[in-house]
Amino acid sequence: MNLKEVIKENVFESDLSRIGLGKPLVINTINPHSYCVAKEDKKFANALLSSDYLMPDGSGIVLAKLILEGKRIQKIAGADIHKFLLQQANVNGWKVFYLGASEKTLGLIKKRALEEYPNILLSYYSPPYKPEFSDSDTAEMIKQVNTFQPDVLFVGMTAPKQEKWVYENREQLNARVITSIGAVFDFFAGTVKRSGKIWINLGLEWLPRLVREPKRLWKRNFVSTPLFLWYLIKAKLNL
Repeated sequence: MNLKEVIKENVFESDLSRIGLGKPLVINTINPHSYCVAKEDKKFANALLSSDYLMPDGSGIVLAKLILEGKRIQKIAGADIHKFLLQQANVNGWKVFYLGASEKTLGLIKKRALEEYPNILLSYYSPPYKPEFSDSDTAEMIKQVNTFQPDVLFVGMTAPKQEKWVYENREQLNARVITSIGAVFDFFAGTVKRSGKIWINLGLEWLPRLVREPKRLWKRNFVSTPLFLWYLIKAKLNL
């Protein structure tokens, strides 16, 4: 997974209003940590590179675009994609499906979504919580989605599991737009607090999250970030 090629050929560099929603598509996000994971996980790399739109969800990706191509782009987080698609669904009276998280979290999501976006139809399914899904698990997940036939399918099962699951089952899912947005399920439900706007605008959204969840996020910030910067330096110097 060559950083220069990914930044030039795959990373989305416009704004969400330019996304074409008239045909089936998959939207994924990339940040320095997911790039580093994908370097060691071929299936994850394939999942990201096969995206119809790969969003720059991280200040490191924005920086890489500037350093390698001289282009200034905006960071687009999973929460931004989620809000944009819900707005589109509300305007058009679309059906929206949430796949992932607990029944409690999904219930909170449904309550808030229907209050803020009253014109949507919404359903959800909570798959088993396990490292890998069995064939029967996957069959039931696909059945739940396809019975509802959503216009928008939000998948939240943590990366890279969610992206790889969509990559493996994309052709069997009867949904127009599929996007893996992980932690956004918890942010929207209110079970996990997203960093404030000041941190987001400073490109430091990760810092309050690291303080709150050091055990889960230390590797992302203290291993993947320096490693990504090393890959960026190598790419700039053509090493």
